[in-house]
Amino acid sequence: MSHVHVSNIGRIWKVFGILSAVTIVEVYLGIVKPDFLFMNDFLSMNILNWVFYALTLYKAYYIVWAFMHMEGEKSTLRSAVVFPVIFLILYLLFILLTEGDYIYEVFKNSTIKWNF
Repeated sequence: MSHVHVSNIGRIWKVFGILSAVTIVEVYLGIVKPDFLFMNDFLSMNILNWVFYALTLYKAYYIVWAFMHMEGEKSTLRSAVVFPVIFLILYLLFILLTEGDYIYEVFKNSTIKWNF
């Protein structure tokens, strides 16, 4: 029984290309800040920030998919690894946005001044 070596050079370039393209889009949007994304709000935050969160989650998922070799695993194992992480990230995002908005409103509408 012999083991046949399979080259992964094409796969490596594909992963590199996808992650580079997403990063380039993030950097471009961060520099340009298009008004239709930056000036419109959705759930108390501008749409550009939501785009950044979505792209970051995509990159994190794709990194797990490619570098932890999750594409070759059964769907139950993939789900057991990925879903709790996505849930925790979304939960943390919700807490940070809720508390940050509350603190902003306290400083904005009270006699306490910004001293930091």
